[in-house]
Amino acid sequence: MSKKIFVAATMQNDGKTTVSMGLIMALKKRFGKVGFIKPIGQRYLIKDGYKVDEDSVLIEDICKIKCHLKDMSPIAIERGFTEWYIMQGGKEDLEKKIIESFNRISEEADAVVIEGTGHAGVGSCFDLSNAAVAKLLDAPVILVTSGGIGRPIDEIMLNMALFEKERVNFKGIIVNKVLDKKYEKIDRLLRLGLERRGIDVYGVMPYTKFLANPTVGEILERTKGRLICGEGMIDNVVEKILVGAMEPHEALHYVEDGSLIITPGDREDMILAAAGLHLSHENDKSISGIVLSGGLMPHDEIVELVKKTDIPVILTQGDTYSVASMIHDMIIKIKPKDKVKIETAIKLVEKYIDIDRILKEI
Repeated sequence: MSKKIFVAATMQNDGKTTVSMGLIMALKKRFGKVGFIKPIGQRYLIKDGYKVDEDSVLIEDICKIKCHLKDMSPIAIERGFTEWYIMQGGKEDLEKKIIESFNRISEEADAVVIEGTGHAGVGSCFDLSNAAVAKLLDAPVILVTSGGIGRPIDEIMLNMALFEKERVNFKGIIVNKVLDKKYEKIDRLLRLGLERRGIDVYGVMPYTKFLANPTVGEILERTKGRLICGEGMIDNVVEKILVGAMEPHEALHYVEDGSLIITPGDREDMILAAAGLHLSHENDKSISGIVLSGGLMPHDEIVELVKKTDIPVILTQGDTYSVASMIHDMIIKIKPKDKVKIETAIKLVEKYIDIDRILKEI
């Protein structure tokens, strides 16, 4: 019988997929074949004619999983599904799909990583919460939470209550996204606070800003803008966001390497200053991209000058504040093409999570 582990989280975007990906790559060094399944997915795309969760596509591509893609994502929740389910029901059919897909995967694997969706209660509206699915598959659970002290402990206890109600074999937690300057303190206090409650801590991972930063291409997609130039550099990672609302000579003091500048399209002085700084390579400062707001195009000569740099420039229709807020609030998910981010995430899991202890205890 293959080993199995259900990776859940205290809330969305705690790093569950990153941890799952890292676990799979670590397990592949210890087993002949590792399988993956995300029983219920809420963000899906169409691949090979199937509606499949985007995380399953990522895992298949990066981890070279050999399972059938549809088995890796047996249920993809589309718009209107919850309303339909409340009216029609069908819990048994959904459970059957999950069990059959899991059985096909586990028959061919020495270990299977099962990824949940959001916190323990997500899916309750159609009778398949993460806790219920873990119980259905008789899988021990590891919970991923974000860094901090009070809030993570509160959220862990809240999630555990539902797992315990379902009589799930809850094993322990992994803490993610802990700020460097607070790492030692949080590591010590969280372990102490949770161990007093009989909860094992399998690892504490530091916050890596690089993993949470968007690329210019992701900003282009999110803002639904138009790329004016710089097609070859849309994979630039944005390290800092600056709103160019002040005088250029003042704004440039705040520019760091990898800065994205958001400015109205008629602020030609700011656009020229950014291009000049980028070309001069002053203090190794490079501009990752420029976002022009208000739907305003600079003069043709300005555009031609910027095209001589490799800076990607995006034209958007929204006002500067709305565009800046939209970009600031973006939720970044790793994609198959993000090779450096993927390598970074895998190394983090290997370094900070006690994989051997997890295997021993499951």
